[in-house]
Amino acid sequence: MPTLVLDPPPAELQALLERRRRWGADTHDEVWDGVLHMAPAPLRRHARLQAQLAVLLEPLARAAGLEAVAQFNLGDANDFRVPDGALLAPGPDELYVPTASLVVEILSPGDETMAKLPFYAAHNVDEVLIVDPEGRSVQWLGLTKGQAGGEGRQASYEPIERSSLIALGPAELEGRLDWP
Repeated sequence: MPTLVLDPPPAELQALLERRRRWGADTHDEVWDGVLHMAPAPLRRHARLQAQLAVLLEPLARAAGLEAVAQFNLGDANDFRVPDGALLAPGPDELYVPTASLVVEILSPGDETMAKLPFYAAHNVDEVLIVDPEGRSVQWLGLTKGQAGGEGRQASYEPIERSSLIALGPAELEGRLDWP
């Protein structure tokens, strides 16, 4: 149920936010253009797939000169998303990372993965890997820029058959996953 609370937030909401912070329940929360999106921890099957993806992607990332990471903040303090994983170019240790080579999103009931795509494109994320546990499928998207003469055309994502970053594609990854 989406809820918008105008500033200043009531004391009860502040207490809830503080309690979530202390418990570590806020690790999936995101800020979209200054609006807090409170997300619960994912289902068990989601976590199983997340662990498998880390094991499968890490050696391929290393071979490509990239770093495989778990959840992190992509964007800045007032506008960030928390993908389920990513491949990053080596860089400084920072709380908010401006871009990624690839982000991983594992679908959960009611999640906002598809609504994140314009944000990822605006932050020049080269590829988005979307894993659907229910459908047991993988969708791999590559960033496309406006074509010549298409000034003003926004970047978007199109399905790709093979990553341009690592030696893997969606069909091969689907076959390697032990689906819950």
